[in-house]
Amino acid sequence: MKNEKRPLGIFDSGIGGLTVLKEIIKLLPEEETLYLGDTARLPYGTKSEETVIKYSIENTRFLLKYNIKLLVVACNTASAVSLPVLRKEFPLPLIGVIEAGARAATKATKNGRIGIIGTETTIRSSAYTKAIKSVNPDITVIGQPCPLFVPLVEEGWLNDDITISVAGRYLTSLRNDRIDTLVLGCTHYPLLKSAIQKVMGDGVRLIDSAEETASEVRELLTNLGLINLSGSESDTKTTPVRRYFVTDVPVRFEEQGSRFLGEKIYKVDKVDLG
Repeated sequence: MKNEKRPLGIFDSGIGGLTVLKEIIKLLPEEETLYLGDTARLPYGTKSEETVIKYSIENTRFLLKYNIKLLVVACNTASAVSLPVLRKEFPLPLIGVIEAGARAATKATKNGRIGIIGTETTIRSSAYTKAIKSVNPDITVIGQPCPLFVPLVEEGWLNDDITISVAGRYLTSLRNDRIDTLVLGCTHYPLLKSAIQKVMGDGVRLIDSAEETASEVRELLTNLGLINLSGSESDTKTTPVRRYFVTDVPVRFEEQGSRFLGEKIYKVDKVDLG
């Protein structure tokens, strides 16, 4: 089998996609990665579909300069509206976070009632609903935008009384709708699992799209023969290159990124996508 050392490219509107990168590193520790956070133009979740598609194309073109072998769109909003355009425009393997989460939710539900929480644009796009119903049209899907969750995560208020109160406001209607499965349809939301579970109760299964996406990345790389075999070819362990790019000043990304990634981020490069 050919040893594919080219890096994986991952982009998000900011730091939330680091939850996806974290899971990819867990499953594929030998792979080199390039992460782009479009921090100058976040959030994507309140912007028009046309704007999000434009940004997604620019992000992809930037990462392609580094000869990536696969692209992960680690942003639910961009995945919801941009994937068809990106797949048409760019001839490379491409994975978003919507389809992986939708498939996992479809397998998990017992009563056929699934809730989706995400940004306004993600919920408005009905991308999760379409993906779930393409697997099982009989499932009932109920969407709920939770715009305040992102700033709460970025403030580090993960299990604060305010966060529990806000979660209660957003999620009570879903609980009353008797869902048994809830998709965390934004890459920030896995950090709020504890607060969300408190409100929803133990009877509701939370689906983390980051974990499901990482599994699909590994599966696709394996099927295409694109796995980096460096770790298995030699007894000498080399540390994979992990590069981080942002479109605004790196300080905030460096400070917050370690909370999302679970390890210290030391060097972040500021880039101009124009």
